Amino acid sequence: MEAAKVRTAADARRIVQERRLTHVKVGVFDHDGVLRGKFMAREKFLSALSKGFGFCDVVVGWDSDDQLYDNVTHTGWHTGYPDAEVRIIPESCRALPFEFDGKGLLFLGEFAGATEAICPRGLLRRIAAKAGGMGFDTLAALEYEFFLFDETPRSATEKNFRDLVPISPGNFGYSVLRASVWTEFHEQLLSMAADMDFPLEGLHTETGPGVMEAAIDKDDIVAAADKAALFKTFGKVLAQRNGLMATFMAKWSPDYPGQSGHIHMSLRAKRGGKPVFAGDGAHGMSETMRHFIGGQQRLMPEFLAMIAPTVNSYTRLIPGFWAPTAATWGIDNRTCALRVVTGPPEALRVEYRIGAADANPYLALAAAVGAGLHGIEHGIEPGPPVTGNAYARKTPGKLDLPSTLWDAAQRLKRSKAARDLFGDAFVEHFAATREWEEREFRRAITDWELKRYFEII
Repeated sequence: MEAAKVRTAADARRIVQERRLTHVKVGVFDHDGVLRGKFMAREKFLSALSKGFGFCDVVVGWDSDDQLYDNVTHTGWHTGYPDAEVRIIPESCRALPFEFDGKGLLFLGEFAGATEAICPRGLLRRIAAKAGGMGFDTLAALEYEFFLFDETPRSATEKNFRDLVPISPGNFGYSVLRASVWTEFHEQLLSMAADMDFPLEGLHTETGPGVMEAAIDKDDIVAAADKAALFKTFGKVLAQRNGLMATFMAKWSPDYPGQSGHIHMSLRAKRGGKPVFAGDGAHGMSETMRHFIGGQQRLMPEFLAMIAPTVNSYTRLIPGFWAPTAATWGIDNRTCALRVVTGPPEALRVEYRIGAADANPYLALAAAVGAGLHGIEHGIEPGPPVTGNAYARKTPGKLDLPSTLWDAAQRLKRSKAARDLFGDAFVEHFAATREWEEREFRRAITDWELKRYFEII
């Protein structure tokens, strides 16, 4: 049986038994988009398919560096870090071409019980259900820019992450030359993506030393997030297996543009599958699409912490570097935060360009789609579309984006729409994790500060 054909718990049992696996890899994505998991013995896995399993809830109580949050209530020293219930998602089954002689399998899980309220995948699943209740299916596709370095985790650490060497020099956007020189890695990445069911629609070099862009094929929003999160994880795995390192930081160097994680999305009628963004309005848009954009535009400043979740995210959101600085929209305008991609009805969609490569795909999609659904529910009209350079336009203050992670967390906490869409438990927990992230940064002494102040002040 092929991994991509697994849909039920019975299918999962069958494929594990057919492959005679002694162990199966299981994992859950945390709030930073990090895959936390382990090998599970076959009999325990088979039992967990029906009963679930316990996973220490510290994975929702620490940051990407495994440092314990001191400001969350869901878990902590005060609760003793108990096990949280996790259910296995049979249809998430993926082949692991590197493991068990090519027969290895990975299954994703979702937090259940009390922890379900703050689970990133569970949150997106609830947004998908909301769309379904409104009569829509939601399609999405994510595309990522990432830099590749001729480094290993050990060499990068020994260099203190300074003077890292990209795999190639210079600006070679869409370069057949560079792609041909590195064809073995490109072929491995394309093959792995197909084998693991996150096929790439496009792969090319971008402008900058060693930078690439990958466009992942579209799917419904939960499956699209699975594909994106797995691409980021196993893209890094493949790079390191080749003696390289990939980074999805929003911006690793002040000398180059940041790394985007753009989201393309559209709605289909649940009955019949007809595209609902197409209509007889301006630019071929329906009222539904216009209100979807209106909700996204209005709520972008309130939801930004879910889309720009690290301190580093905000170094990308500056004028002139291909990243939006206000909640603007336009028709095929790449200087806007929301770009309407025109075409035939089945291709008409919104590109959410504010997203960076460091965003958790589950949370970024929940924010983008949730805001659009809110706009449809409340008939929110967007402002006028921007033509020309959106960076040079003065926008109403209400459309300005928070300039720091701390400010974004405060906007999220105060957002009634966020609490209505995502629930109080998620908003309080996630905002607290972003406050922690900012406080951790404030403890750091940067190279910029040392160079600027060490002698002269």
